[in-house]
Amino acid sequence: MMARQNTAARPANRLAQESSPYLLQHAHNPVDWYPWGEEAFDKAHDEGKLVLVSVGYSSCHWCHVMERECFEDEAIARLMNSHFVCIKVDREERPDVDQVYMTAVQLMTQRGGWPLNCFTLPDGRPVYGGTYFPPATWTKVLTDLHDTWQREPERVRAYATRLTKGVEAATLVDPVPTEDFHRGDLEAMVANWEPHFDHVHGGPDKAPKFPLPNNYQYLLRYAWLTNDRALKRHVDLTLDKMALGGIFDHVGGGFARYSTDVLWKVPHFEKMLYDNAQLVSLYSQAYQAFRKPLYRYTVERTLEFLFRDMHGADGAFFSALDADTEGKEGKYYVWSKDELMAQLGAEFDLAAAYYNVNERGHWEHGDHILLRQKDDAAFAAEFGIAEEELRQRVSSINGRLLEARNKRARPGLDDKALVSWNALMVHGLCDAYEVFGKGEWLAAAEHTMELLLGTCRRPNGGLWHSLKQGKATINGYLEDYCFTIEALLALYGVTFKERWITEAQALAEHAIRHFHDEANGLFHFTSDLDPPLITRPREMHDNVIPASNSSMAKALHGLGTLLDEERYLAMSRRMLGTVADDLAGYPSGHSNWAQLMLMHVFPCPEIAITGPEALRLRGEFAAHYLPNRVFLGGNKRSDLPLLKDRFLPASTIFVCVDKSCQLPVPTVEEALKQIT
Repeated sequence: MMARQNTAARPANRLAQESSPYLLQHAHNPVDWYPWGEEAFDKAHDEGKLVLVSVGYSSCHWCHVMERECFEDEAIARLMNSHFVCIKVDREERPDVDQVYMTAVQLMTQRGGWPLNCFTLPDGRPVYGGTYFPPATWTKVLTDLHDTWQREPERVRAYATRLTKGVEAATLVDPVPTEDFHRGDLEAMVANWEPHFDHVHGGPDKAPKFPLPNNYQYLLRYAWLTNDRALKRHVDLTLDKMALGGIFDHVGGGFARYSTDVLWKVPHFEKMLYDNAQLVSLYSQAYQAFRKPLYRYTVERTLEFLFRDMHGADGAFFSALDADTEGKEGKYYVWSKDELMAQLGAEFDLAAAYYNVNERGHWEHGDHILLRQKDDAAFAAEFGIAEEELRQRVSSINGRLLEARNKRARPGLDDKALVSWNALMVHGLCDAYEVFGKGEWLAAAEHTMELLLGTCRRPNGGLWHSLKQGKATINGYLEDYCFTIEALLALYGVTFKERWITEAQALAEHAIRHFHDEANGLFHFTSDLDPPLITRPREMHDNVIPASNSSMAKALHGLGTLLDEERYLAMSRRMLGTVADDLAGYPSGHSNWAQLMLMHVFPCPEIAITGPEALRLRGEFAAHYLPNRVFLGGNKRSDLPLLKDRFLPASTIFVCVDKSCQLPVPTVEEALKQIT
């Protein structure tokens, strides 16, 4: 990553024995870091010291800045080592620890983010915290907090007690849900959301702008089911602006984590697997809906990037690429005009016009961010060349720039593979295969899933969370189970291989045994097999990654539908009912929940396809965007309840809605008439 060369000569601390790339970044800091575990808290208890829990991740820009300014400073490190027991945590390896202390810091400061620095008592209860601290402020915090702990320990303990109660309260949920779902709930949700849309540049009417895939999947589905033309335009505008803007890497493919401005121009240059995996799903579905070549191109280029830069030989996808190179954010991705002229020669004029190498694309220090204003059809017409010629020339330009860029110092790669994020990637590959039919994408999805169900399967049938260099570690969290179950159901939906349903059910039963809370019907984030934290976290609000509870509710609904299993369906309804009254109050934080509600308040056809041509007929549905549907089928008899007695001599499509079935038909065209 950054700033490693100057520190490698220092003696290694305990983090040198860890596998996390983020922890290894700090292995030569003069701070006497401990990894998360009993050893650190035992030392704090024995020596009567407060604990610093410092959380970050490998591609976090401000984590790097604080490391360089504070954790590599000898004087500051001596202060930290003298007065505190210091723990470094990779938030991607330990999202449970991150959730607990992020909640505490948000209660204290009304804001959060990374780096996350939370001070605790020796028993782990939080007493003070914040995010990034510059050196002078950090030094004062260390000194003042230590002095307060020495002079008034009972006051600190009393505050920790109150704060811990607040953290515990943040995970409590009213155990009296409703199962009375109404279309009006979703109408109110969208009505409260629309005033915050940016109708010029797409996305929300604020900066920074995050490409939250789940929000736009929901809005796209809702717009289609209600034929809301204004909402369709907003989704289309947003996806256009994101794909054309600087947040998309036009040379190498793939999306950066977010845009720092309202224009989608200046990215925060780190690239995360979870963003790109979900954006593959979103743009694949958007292509189905809008049939825009730009969206197909975006999917193809994003997958090119993922297979080239984020894919291991074992089938695992890595976690992240750093924003910084040689200590400078974005250095790997931006271009000066002189560099472009030297690399492109006679093609510079076309590239400069296409990618706005002008004031529009200028960033800072003479560097430009490549971005587009028009799709290929509009640009080709304006530039006076044929679209096919434009595509060929731009492809050549991109190839030359990528070759030149590969000679630069590369951003650091976080090469651990997380089960949850890999499951999102499998789901994305399934969605892309469903729409575009490229067999290599399906093969990659199945290869990765085999890895998750093999190398990443625990002896007790559960999942590990993290995989690096063939070694799986850390007991899985709820996100590992729910995302994997949803990915398995997606695999079944495009292959009709019933093994994937069997695997999904086994994981669901494990999650129910070890994560389910009977009192309110929801799921804890951590297993009952894990060492306890100060409270047991629970995810309810959807963010850039859907909440594990909303994903689990969708997974149980899908599994219950395919198996005709009322137990799963009832659990899913109860979970949705817990948040049903909250959708309109916080729309962007409940968009995955709202996708599940769509399945309840709008018709949701079960489309069963049987016979020797079942997969061919399944593929023909790819030309049609059906936001609410369940596919099942096969070419041989099945024990699935919804497939019993549905195998005729010829290939046949059965459409059922709310346990009422239409007459079987032989063609997709006839089935679509029954659906619409």
